[in-house]
Amino acid sequence: MLIGQYQHNLDTKGRLTMPQKFRDDLGESFILTRGLDSCLFVYSGAEWEVLADKIRALPLSKGRDLQRYFFANAVEVACDSMGRILIPQNLREHAHLDREAVVIGSLQRAEIWDKATWEKTCNNLTDDRIAEAMEELGF
Repeated sequence: MLIGQYQHNLDTKGRLTMPQKFRDDLGESFILTRGLDSCLFVYSGAEWEVLADKIRALPLSKGRDLQRYFFANAVEVACDSMGRILIPQNLREHAHLDREAVVIGSLQRAEIWDKATWEKTCNNLTDDRIAEAMEELGF
């Protein structure tokens, strides 16, 4: 299970250090793709296959946009000897990543956020929104 948040800086080449705990859970290589809310999604190979199977099971009329969004923008990455991954330019642009980043655990995946965007997103999470979501789950 991927949990927690870690702040790291991108270097001038667009490399970002992945937290050791996440590297342990994600494996030697993992999938990086566009996420929602201007972040990047990071999946282990096994979780990527779960996502692929769910999208594959959809009728083409419902699945084609998801296929294009996630798979056309996906890249398999592996950490270098210093635990860094290279984030391609198109994905850095999608997530507005320039220098400061936050890597968060989001249960079955990790997410990479621009620090300012992450802080804004967190500020929009109200107690009422969380309570409503918990109520839907029967809490």
